[in-house]
Amino acid sequence: MTKENIMALAAKIETEIQGGPSSRPMLSIPHLVSDEASCYYHGYTLAEMSVWQTREYFFSKYGKIVDNPQVGPTLCEAYWQCGNSEDFLAIVEKLTGKPLSGDAWVSHLKEPVEDKVARSKKEYDNAIEETAEEDNTTDLDLDMTVRFVDGDLLIADSSVDGGILGACQKFEEYVAKRVSES
Repeated sequence: MTKENIMALAAKIETEIQGGPSSRPMLSIPHLVSDEASCYYHGYTLAEMSVWQTREYFFSKYGKIVDNPQVGPTLCEAYWQCGNSEDFLAIVEKLTGKPLSGDAWVSHLKEPVEDKVARSKKEYDNAIEETAEEDNTTDLDLDMTVRFVDGDLLIADSSVDGGILGACQKFEEYVAKRVSES
């Protein structure tokens, strides 16, 4: 048994099965981009179903997800704290109160594009209105440096441009200038 013999046998079998060499490296592990991994597809589908069921739960309970301080701790307690000690289907049902189903996802997929755009705009406008009275003049301290770049051009750097908000303002001005010039 040599490396050469293994590679020759793999090439022979690949040719017999699919008529020639594969587009991916020999003996590699495939993923979703090819049909060889179809045995994993159901995991992605179940995950997507649980995402939409969880979103539906939060929207019905709280009315919103973004900027809702109750969402993070609830997800942590219901989904993440147990690790692998609880069954996936059980934790979804424990949080949402319903067995996992595709209903919420199908409902999302059936929503006409015009309705989806209108709803999203309304949610956006509501969020802007809710935060309009907040004091947005103080800097955010995220204990990090943020740099906005365009290729090799450094547009803004929060460590020298007055913090994150200063860097954002400088970037906003850069974008506005680029748009007006085009």
